[in-house]
Amino acid sequence: MNAIDEKMALEVDLNAPMPQVTKLQHKKKSNELNEDDFSDEEERGNWGGKLDFMLSTIGFAVGLGNVWRFPYLCYDNGGGAFLIPYCMMLFCAGLPLFFLELGFGQFAGLGCISIWKISPIFKGLGWGMVVITAMVCCYYNIVISYTIFFLFASFTSELPWKSCDHEWNTDKCLVVNSSAVYNSSREWPSQEYWDNHVLQRSSGMEEMGKIRWQLALCLLLAWVVVFGCIAKGVKSSGKVVYFTATFPYVVLFILLIRGLTLPGALDGIKFYVSPKFHLLKNPKVWKDAAVQIFYSLGPAWGGLHTLASYNKFRNNCHRDAIIVALTNCGTSVFAGFVIFSIIGFMAHDAGVPVGEVVKSGPGLAFVVYPEAVSRMPGAPFWSIVFFFMLFTLGLDSQFVMMETIITAICDELKNYFKNIYQHKLKITLAFCVVGFLLGLPHVTEGGIYLLTLMDTYSAGFSLLLIALLEIVCVIYIYDYRQFVKNMTYMLGFAPNIYWLITWIVVGPSIIIFIFIFFCLGYEPLTYDGYVYSKGAEALGWLMVLAAIIPIVVFAVYEVWKQEGTLLQRIYKSSRPTEEWGPYHNKHRLQCCYKLLEGRGDPGNIGQSYTPESYQMLSAGV
Repeated sequence: MNAIDEKMALEVDLNAPMPQVTKLQHKKKSNELNEDDFSDEEERGNWGGKLDFMLSTIGFAVGLGNVWRFPYLCYDNGGGAFLIPYCMMLFCAGLPLFFLELGFGQFAGLGCISIWKISPIFKGLGWGMVVITAMVCCYYNIVISYTIFFLFASFTSELPWKSCDHEWNTDKCLVVNSSAVYNSSREWPSQEYWDNHVLQRSSGMEEMGKIRWQLALCLLLAWVVVFGCIAKGVKSSGKVVYFTATFPYVVLFILLIRGLTLPGALDGIKFYVSPKFHLLKNPKVWKDAAVQIFYSLGPAWGGLHTLASYNKFRNNCHRDAIIVALTNCGTSVFAGFVIFSIIGFMAHDAGVPVGEVVKSGPGLAFVVYPEAVSRMPGAPFWSIVFFFMLFTLGLDSQFVMMETIITAICDELKNYFKNIYQHKLKITLAFCVVGFLLGLPHVTEGGIYLLTLMDTYSAGFSLLLIALLEIVCVIYIYDYRQFVKNMTYMLGFAPNIYWLITWIVVGPSIIIFIFIFFCLGYEPLTYDGYVYSKGAEALGWLMVLAAIIPIVVFAVYEVWKQEGTLLQRIYKSSRPTEEWGPYHNKHRLQCCYKLLEGRGDPGNIGQSYTPESYQMLSAGV
């Protein structure tokens, strides 16, 4: 038997009949010997309960973008009509890729680097995911530090951005009301508070200035909280999310009730949902819908692999994927009603059209909404509630991104350091310290320009490429028929035709469409009138390359270390390794994968196995 035949012998025959597992048999197998309780998994860690995973995944998917990005996109792209492309993109691309990653990670029980035993030539995708997540972690905690700054500033009898009587205000500052009409030459007090006090914003990236020590302390506090919550891995973060993932919904509901009682609220909501169907002819609307779904659900970041890898093997991730995806999108729509009810009040109170106060991103969270809150009765209380909600929304996503990096590194280093999980606390602390140090440039006077640059480039083109190559790997190289068999054994039923069509054709086509539109619609980056220099944009493209280079390097390395002609090497490096398959030997045996030492008792007779007996059992002796 040659090398290729040996590799092929390790896989389940693609022409073999599909395993027929009834729900009763599946439940019976799930309960045998408390299947997933074995020492190695306990060492790696796993979820303490079913809700830990559900809430962590919801917390990862539902983030700041649901509050500060979706409402603006809905208004800007046809109001209520935007829900048509939004839902289509959810069911055609977002949900299928979401389920694919959850099933992929749960079946293998590994992080986003080690999981590529399925096809080693694609291992660079895992490292690309880690690079992207690491870059985002550096600046995402900066946004959390902004929320902490505003939260502390709200503990006062009068909000500091309510008037123009402070040292940071200029002659352009104007408290807009029915007698003082806003125009483009004037600025809200909240805008000057944000630019001149919180950021002390410089003229551009060429003038980074000194560190804002107040923001640096808020950043330090943010990292301390993150470390405290993930110090014990998913065992600790899985409990924290019981609060951080549910509290925002309580706050959003309270804010909606409060917003609806304010004058002008209905005008804001009408502005938000009024359909403009003629805008659906614009390809940009469909691109925006696809991008929002893609970035909101979070595929290709490595976070979904990581979260699912801590699941019980027979967990119903099919059901989980549907629940989480619908919850995420429902939250976005619900948040829009909350935000626009209050923006409608702000416009009514200031005597200006709603369209003149709508902004996206940080401008909505740290300028428009604070301005609106400052006009409410009991403003400090509502400000505290809002910014604490943003704080908890950001923490959930930060937890998962940090756990993605740490899990991926530990899973990979376990091949060289057997006791790596015993040092996970130290590794977590080291990553948090490095994250804090790398975040300091973002809290300088020119830090907002660097943050905007990283937000634009670090998770853009490279993320789309990784998502596309992941589908190519799992669905085309590994073969969708084999993947369906894996899911059938794990779930107890086969994914239906909807999943197959979206995995094979529709999903990849939409990702290619987004990628092409990004390339054709590329424009120089700007921030509030500042145009980034060529050098700054070059730095942004280096961030893109930082995630793409590992893909190429690892592909070349995996091909190089094989033997034979170039085509033979490519073929060998694209086939699953001996270690690919379920993590536990019991499931490996039942799925016809080779048994591995240190992966638990296969469960035949409950005996201990030597390395020799593993080989004999794998060979059918």
